[in-house]
Amino acid sequence: MKTPRSAAIYARISSDQTGEALGVTRQLEDCRGLAAENGWTVGEEYVDNDVSAYRSSASKPRPEYQRMLADLAAGYRDAVIVYNLDRLTRQPMELEEFTRLCERAGVTQVKSVTTDIDLGNDDGLFMARILAAIASKESARKSERLKRKAQQLAEQGMPNGGYQRPFGYEQDRRTVVESEAEILRQIVARFLAGESSRSICAWLNEQNVPTSTGGQWKTMTLNAMLKSARIAGLREHKGVVVAEAVWDPIITKDQRERILAQFAAKRRTNTRAPRRYVLSGLLRCGKCGNKLFSAVRVDTRRYVCSSGPDHGGCGGITVVAPPLEEFLSAAVLLRLDTPGMADALAGRRAADEQQSALAAELEADEEQMKVLSQMWAAKEISVGEWKAAREPIEARIRNVSRQLAQLSGSSSLDGLIGHGEQLRESWDTLNLDRQSAIIKAVLDYATILPGTPGSRSLDPARIQPVWRL
Repeated sequence: MKTPRSAAIYARISSDQTGEALGVTRQLEDCRGLAAENGWTVGEEYVDNDVSAYRSSASKPRPEYQRMLADLAAGYRDAVIVYNLDRLTRQPMELEEFTRLCERAGVTQVKSVTTDIDLGNDDGLFMARILAAIASKESARKSERLKRKAQQLAEQGMPNGGYQRPFGYEQDRRTVVESEAEILRQIVARFLAGESSRSICAWLNEQNVPTSTGGQWKTMTLNAMLKSARIAGLREHKGVVVAEAVWDPIITKDQRERILAQFAAKRRTNTRAPRRYVLSGLLRCGKCGNKLFSAVRVDTRRYVCSSGPDHGGCGGITVVAPPLEEFLSAAVLLRLDTPGMADALAGRRAADEQQSALAAELEADEEQMKVLSQMWAAKEISVGEWKAAREPIEARIRNVSRQLAQLSGSSSLDGLIGHGEQLRESWDTLNLDRQSAIIKAVLDYATILPGTPGSRSLDPARIQPVWRL
């Protein structure tokens, strides 16, 4: 048989938790040895590390495997060496596709370190098919065993595996890193106060606080951490809390419920934090009651009542932004030091608790809808049964959503009551999102009355605030 001029070595390992690629390194060493024994020249090595051949699909491709197939089809490689056939594929259908490609490309020599298989004849192909079928069945059994083990560990409150440690915990996933835990508590406090995830990420990156992998913070990373049950000392499995965790919590369960409620509220309202205007959405026209909108004339930032078709105002009120923002910010900070704030905050916490409870109901109903859909897809229930079960759940979801919409957005002023003076000293160092979050926690809105024609300064009598707290 003709000696191949340029053989391909393919190595793969489905799980590499240490990230050191030791498994594929051993495979490559043995494959190189086999090539040397047979006098084959290795043209290139193709390595898929931490990629499953059993679950390989369009959504989870094996890029190096696909590149090797392309090189075989193009004639760049004329033989293949693998450590074991199951490194090449664990799917019988994929094996058939591989053999058809080899047949078209004229590739007849496929060697394995552990098993001598010749795909160039019927007996070798038959043996390869048997081995692929056995490997596929064993992978399915292994997958089920791993799933059951993962579920059992979750129900016992044990941590899951993985190379990447969670922020706030050591590599063992149990021991709290107190320095990171304190930062996480600050993150939660700022988020519950209404600050956007984008703003918090900017703050963390400005303070040179790295993620657990040493990278910069992004909103997706931050939101995943905030939504995680782990930081509240709870164990999740497939998105559902199944047990109390064996590790210590960093935040309280109540805080987690309020976080989830806040995310749910943001999904419904699609709100976003203000950018250049700290009072966006908080001002009303003293003539028609319409909202004032931000606008710029040359270099001057203003709030105006817009009369256009998209806004529907009277167009009769305009106020320069900087002095108004300074006045209302000072009023909010003074109000934080008034005696009645603590009592008012107690009422807000009651509303927060009600919102958390409603959010939990909504989450449970949405999960039930998901399970119901899965049962119908699996043909465990008929269409009629699915519709009959779905209607009361949908009715509950609509009812709870209406109640949540009626409640004011959750906000936390923990640590701010009685500290207006300290905030005043550092106010200019806070970003607009943080300033807006504090103002919105205290001020419901402010009506701006008409001013004196020709006046060059702000008349405080024009401002009529309506306080939340």
